[in-house]
Amino acid sequence: MVQTLPIDPILPDVVAALRQHGRAVLQAPPGAGKTTRVPLALLDADFGTGRILMLEPRRLAARAAAERLAQQLGEPVGDRVGYRMRGESKTSAKTRIEVVTEGILTRMIQSDPELTGVDVLIFDEFHERSLNADLGLALAWEVRGALRDDLSILVMSATLDAAPVAAMLDDAPILTSQGRAYPVEIRHLDSPIRTPQRGAGRRPFNAFETSVADLVRRAVGETQGGVLVFLPGEGEIRRVEALLAGTLPADVDIRPLYGALPFAAQRSAIAPVTSGRKVVLSTSIAETSLTIEDIRVVIDGGRARRARFDPGSGMSRLVTEKVTRAEATQRAGRAGRVAAGTTYRLWTKGEEGALYAFPPAEIEAADLTGLALELALWGSDEGLAFLTPPPTGTLAEARALLRDLGALDDLNRITAHGRKLAALPTHPRLGHMVLTAGADASDLAALLADRDPLRGAPSDLQLRLKALKTHYSGPGEANKGAISRIKQDAKRLRKMAGPAQEYTPAQMAALAYPDRIGLRRNGDEPRYVLSGGKGAYFAPTDPLAGQRLVVACDLDGDAREAKIRLALPLSEAELRGVHGELIAWRDVCEWSRRDRRVVTRRQECLGALVLDDRSWKDADDADIARAMLTGIRELGLRLSPAALRFRARVDLIRDAHPDLPDMSDDALLQGLEHWLLPHLSGVRDVDGWKRFDALDALRGMLDWTQMQAVDKAAPAHFTTPLGRKVPIDYSGDFPTAELRLQELFGQSTHPMIGTTPLRLTLLSPGRKPVQVTMDLPGFWASSYADVRKDMRGQYPKHPWPENPTEAAPTLRAKPRNKPRE
Repeated sequence: MVQTLPIDPILPDVVAALRQHGRAVLQAPPGAGKTTRVPLALLDADFGTGRILMLEPRRLAARAAAERLAQQLGEPVGDRVGYRMRGESKTSAKTRIEVVTEGILTRMIQSDPELTGVDVLIFDEFHERSLNADLGLALAWEVRGALRDDLSILVMSATLDAAPVAAMLDDAPILTSQGRAYPVEIRHLDSPIRTPQRGAGRRPFNAFETSVADLVRRAVGETQGGVLVFLPGEGEIRRVEALLAGTLPADVDIRPLYGALPFAAQRSAIAPVTSGRKVVLSTSIAETSLTIEDIRVVIDGGRARRARFDPGSGMSRLVTEKVTRAEATQRAGRAGRVAAGTTYRLWTKGEEGALYAFPPAEIEAADLTGLALELALWGSDEGLAFLTPPPTGTLAEARALLRDLGALDDLNRITAHGRKLAALPTHPRLGHMVLTAGADASDLAALLADRDPLRGAPSDLQLRLKALKTHYSGPGEANKGAISRIKQDAKRLRKMAGPAQEYTPAQMAALAYPDRIGLRRNGDEPRYVLSGGKGAYFAPTDPLAGQRLVVACDLDGDAREAKIRLALPLSEAELRGVHGELIAWRDVCEWSRRDRRVVTRRQECLGALVLDDRSWKDADDADIARAMLTGIRELGLRLSPAALRFRARVDLIRDAHPDLPDMSDDALLQGLEHWLLPHLSGVRDVDGWKRFDALDALRGMLDWTQMQAVDKAAPAHFTTPLGRKVPIDYSGDFPTAELRLQELFGQSTHPMIGTTPLRLTLLSPGRKPVQVTMDLPGFWASSYADVRKDMRGQYPKHPWPENPTEAAPTLRAKPRNKPRE
């Protein structure tokens, strides 16, 4: 008797929607049965003689879905139901339902845009928003609009926000299946777990893993049936497994489940136990359409590991983040697939409200090099209906790399080399290496495309290459399953490789990573500058830490300075042998922040690497001056007193003369190239800048008419009765001049600047201030008498007339033979 599933009542509506509209979006909660029922319903509905393609995000899910569908038909896989993925397929001429991994659809469309023989495309588990699924849907939608209006497209998900997808598909009908197969009770923590301390990852276990293990033991004691535990990655799975060892009842079997496991071990994790119960420690691989037999309990650790690509560094890194509400819902649904279940969440009810609603689409955070190559192969991305458009900056970085690899031309059009790269089942970097270096590069390409097969080994990739050739007995722990998988992938790549070339492994790696060739910096620390301009470092104890040149093949992605996890030592001869055409001499004329001067060097460079550095004596004065501008921006403006007075004069009258230039510090610094550069000849260091007088440069900012206006409205000097020019300071609230009091004898009116009185600082013969006045006649009539009395006592040899307005101005003492007044 066939089991009834929640999806069953809505299957006729799904068939009708596709018949009428050719497109639909199906929402069905986890456990509703959409993966195992919908393809068979479409097969029974007789949508023609073509195939029904169903896309799955993971290989394990694709195999499992095909097996379940074939089982319901009472047939072996490969009959009416088959599957296809990279490097493996089980299909026949009778196959009508083909379950494929998402990247397969892109290859099919690129090779046959009409999708000959395909009637229906089903995008299962679309909520995962993988890059391949987004690209596949965009291409399929364009195919349907331009070539195949009879092609039916169905998007299925448990937790997807369906409205945007339906809108993208020209208002496709949305169908919803209500209810899980069985109810699931949700249990939260009473209080939050403590946050792991910084650096906790270096300890054997941290608070997170200990809390997960405690929750597993609690759940085993409170419930019946299998337990599925969601953890971020393989490392956490191994540590929790170690914590649980020997602490659970004897009839409880612990089974890990993650992508790098051999397929047999994965099958073992999802297979039912014959006695007792099992605890499956899994990554997010178990969130999908995969049904794990006899699971009744889910423990959600509340964390997910995602790849984040930084276009600034050109590197991806794995980050561990909190799950979203959609992911938590998807995970909880695993507990209700075959019976009523329970989900334990490693967070409180209050913490749940702070979770994001949906995870980010992979297209928002991933390396887009493969996507950029597929778009170039397609011909154009104009008009492609991406649910989330690829970020402009990341896509530009990807295209720049493809141009460096020779896959795109200067107009971002695909080259013949790029077409060959697109046909290879690997990243364009590694494909370029295999096509250029030949079959011998296949091992290295397959190795770099997979997980590190030597756990705990130093960074040297030569150890990994050795492990592929012989029985490994070096440092670290060899993962036999990973090594076997890498060998199989390498065997497939050899069939597609280019002509054989005499390259060393380090040269092969340099072909794939021209931007990650590292040159050791000066100093004792193993710190490197990469040819792409970023920084990197080795652990101090790493055997490669003393190498002058390396190729950094895997880094942790830190944007500031990345840790090198996998690398190969590289000699300069090897580097020149593979990238000699990229190495060039360049003349460097730049400001040195460390030396506080302009340095002029001739350097032999590969990207940001300086392989040889020599003094350059023939630098042009104009280049030195331009480099000095950088130093001036760092050092700041240094204006002489004369330059400051001139700037103050201009600023004083700018309101009345708006055509005068802005001479504020900000404006001057922004416009250095225009007003200062022509005057910087001979200035090349901090001392030269200290001695430099910018007055002539500031005066050069004004034309003749403007200078006349400034001289008239704000003269630079006050001419004394003796004809001497005294500088006027305009930096204060009033224009000010300092001069000896006796030099103003005979002056009966107060000097004016336009309508503003000149502020006079009157000095003694010893040049000490004795009076500040803006009313000289008033001073003569009042305060002068007291000043005269003091000054006669201090400076008896100088004239101090009773009536200063009738006396002659002077700067001299009285003649010796003249009687004293």
